[in-house]
Amino acid sequence: MTNQELQALVEKISQESFRRPFCHKASFNRRLKTTGGRYHLKSHDLDFNPVLFEKYGEVELIKVIKHELCHYHLHLAGRGYQHKDLEFKQLLKATGGTRFAPKLVIEKYHVYSCEKCDQEVKRRRKLDTKRYVCGNCHGKLNFLKTIEI
Repeated sequence: MTNQELQALVEKISQESFRRPFCHKASFNRRLKTTGGRYHLKSHDLDFNPVLFEKYGEVELIKVIKHELCHYHLHLAGRGYQHKDLEFKQLLKATGGTRFAPKLVIEKYHVYSCEKCDQEVKRRRKLDTKRYVCGNCHGKLNFLKTIEI
């Protein structure tokens, strides 16, 4: 999906779900890592994470668009636009937007096993098996695999 297609989609969703026009800029932003989208208070522009669309598809992207449009329309109307505000929660529920974006960051773990007690040890960072031993029995650790969660 290109930025022009995203702009058209945001304008369409704004008109259908909120019955108000979206008159600012919507674009993909590759620098977003952990969030699905972002509303800029000063410029009123919207940024969206392209990984969200690539990983979860258009259905989840539409839910995040509705979430950001809730911020947008409430802020322009001078009403409570923050996550904690009741008006925001009610509008989000009425339009069918998502409260939280799905998980975007993939966590990588390195799995080791102890030679003596067969205990599995998961670590985010690689261990030097010559230097570190099992915390349970002080046995030698062997690298098994790397997993992504």
